[in-house]
Amino acid sequence: MSSTRRTAVVAGVLFLVTEVAAIAGLALYRPVLHDAGYVIGPGADSRVFLGALCEFVLALAVTGTGAVLYPVLRKRNEGAAVGYVCGRLLEAAVIVIGIIGVLSVVTLRRQAEGAAGADDASLVTAGRALVAFHDWTFLFGPNFVLGANTLVLAALMYTARLVPRFIAVLGLVGGAMICASATAVLFGIYEQVSVAGSLAALPVFAWEVTLAVRLLRKGFDEDADEDADKDADKDADEGARIGVGVG
Repeated sequence: MSSTRRTAVVAGVLFLVTEVAAIAGLALYRPVLHDAGYVIGPGADSRVFLGALCEFVLALAVTGTGAVLYPVLRKRNEGAAVGYVCGRLLEAAVIVIGIIGVLSVVTLRRQAEGAAGADDASLVTAGRALVAFHDWTFLFGPNFVLGANTLVLAALMYTARLVPRFIAVLGLVGGAMICASATAVLFGIYEQVSVAGSLAALPVFAWEVTLAVRLLRKGFDEDADEDADKDADKDADEGARIGVGVG
């Protein structure tokens, strides 16, 4: 197995991990995100901790996709490749910040249990503020930043013909739609977790799953790999000639 094929397999696995971890994390967070009285109730802390673990795995997988794909993308457009890596790092960082917000709700609930004369109304307000903080990170990380990253990667895949054009086009559509949806949520047109929001997220979900399956089954387009290697050799030869001429 060539190094490029191994890269494709690892990237495909990581993209699938991001989808599974994201869905699992959101489902496990449900009690703390949708129960305003979580901080004054019995809680479901173990479930929330498991959800936080899933989101941490998500952040690691997001970072991994950028790092793994960089050598392949750099041959096509180094600037865009660096931008994609930085974008994935930013996305992962925002996800981790959101995890801290959710875990802070659990800490608040546990401290309130042993506190005498705790004001329930104040605790609920504080809990809601922390949940709102998580919701904003969810909007900007796995929506705005994800959309931008998807557009960059899909554009590179399209121009370099690394995958069939229809897959790249699906990414371009998905990236644009998730950014548009995030903008609509930002201005209060509809709720983030809603039918409209879910429908807008379907294309980017389909893009990542389709891309992952393609990378796992067939890898990158072989002709594109050969062209990139020829371009890299040509650039190296030109650089050597320039160096000789200067010397």
